[in-house]
Amino acid sequence: MKKKQILMIIALFIASLNLRPAINSIAPMLETIRDSLGMSASIASLLTSIPVLCMGLFAPVAIKFSGKWGIERVLGWSLFIIGVGTILRFFTDSVSFLLITAFIAGIGIAFVGPLLPGFIKRHFPQHVPSMISVYTVALTLGAALSSSLIVPMQNSMNSWQNALGVWAVIAFVAVLFWWLFVMRHMKPQNQPTSIITKAKMPWTNKKAWLLTMTFGLMAMLFYSITAWLPQIIHGLGYSKSYAASALTIFVIVQIPVSLVLPILLRKLPSRRLWLMISAVLQLVGLLMLAFSIVPWVATVFIGVGAGGLFSLNLLLPLDATNNPQEAAAWSAMTQSAGYVIGATGPLILGWIHDATNSFSTSIVGLIVINIMMMVVQIAATSLKRKQQSGEINPNHGIS
Repeated sequence: MKKKQILMIIALFIASLNLRPAINSIAPMLETIRDSLGMSASIASLLTSIPVLCMGLFAPVAIKFSGKWGIERVLGWSLFIIGVGTILRFFTDSVSFLLITAFIAGIGIAFVGPLLPGFIKRHFPQHVPSMISVYTVALTLGAALSSSLIVPMQNSMNSWQNALGVWAVIAFVAVLFWWLFVMRHMKPQNQPTSIITKAKMPWTNKKAWLLTMTFGLMAMLFYSITAWLPQIIHGLGYSKSYAASALTIFVIVQIPVSLVLPILLRKLPSRRLWLMISAVLQLVGLLMLAFSIVPWVATVFIGVGAGGLFSLNLLLPLDATNNPQEAAAWSAMTQSAGYVIGATGPLILGWIHDATNSFSTSIVGLIVINIMMMVVQIAATSLKRKQQSGEINPNHGIS
């Protein structure tokens, strides 16, 4: 691998670290924030739902902007926007201001999410599964660090605002590395030209809609768990520290899954097989949670399943396309509508909690959604994708 590609991998890794801290740093301190600002559960759920909703609404805009200014340049500016939205949290003194910071950071995350797969498809066409692994490992690591360190940071700084705002450092470091390792190595004639100039999001394609639905249901489960897992476990009668550690377990177990998955895919390339295994593991964990069976073990099952589902759902649009233009457009569509669906999850759980003062009904709802997702996954993987040349072809056993 050339030096230029190694530098791009480093930049890709650091950029991907920024996709979750603005979201995951909230959940462990949600009760503290609610007490400080007087927020209801429904309003507090917006701190997770707003960035996820932005990831849905602004994905099509990301495609248009990259068509005008180039994917690499748009990614660099998007990382800067994440940094701005995060650093403003130092100055939070009201509910509305905190929600605005979630919106600003959400816009940056919304641009980075669908464009990074296209960036991978363009610069690493021979190593797509491995680079998706780099992407998801970094993303998961960012989530793990933010969810596990935020409470100790809040205790040491004696301020939840400072603990939330300090994560801007990673974003601004990512901007620097992106400029040094990516933008400086781009040929001038390539910068104004996006990899997506001729691509359109496949709104009329049945396969694309099936991939969008499986992504949406996966996101609905993922962000509901991210937002409310500590509160769900605390509501089952366990201590706050036990409940908070469960979110860290949920995130950390996803890292080895992201590392091992490319190896497993080389051995058994069927996407459907690994989607089903991941979904079943997550279902087992949810059932254990419903019956209050050793929640931290249940969290391991849920985390392993979620890690596999997220990585595979990122990979499916790349499998279904033949070039970087289509890959970014399909990724944008699945993430656009998919994240809008996903954003409803934390909101629904918040409403249920406000209405019943319990999460028991919510767990049953998550189990139903998980089963629906499995049905859609079977349908999505039954349609043969176009064969790609020059890549690890995962569709040898996809159906």
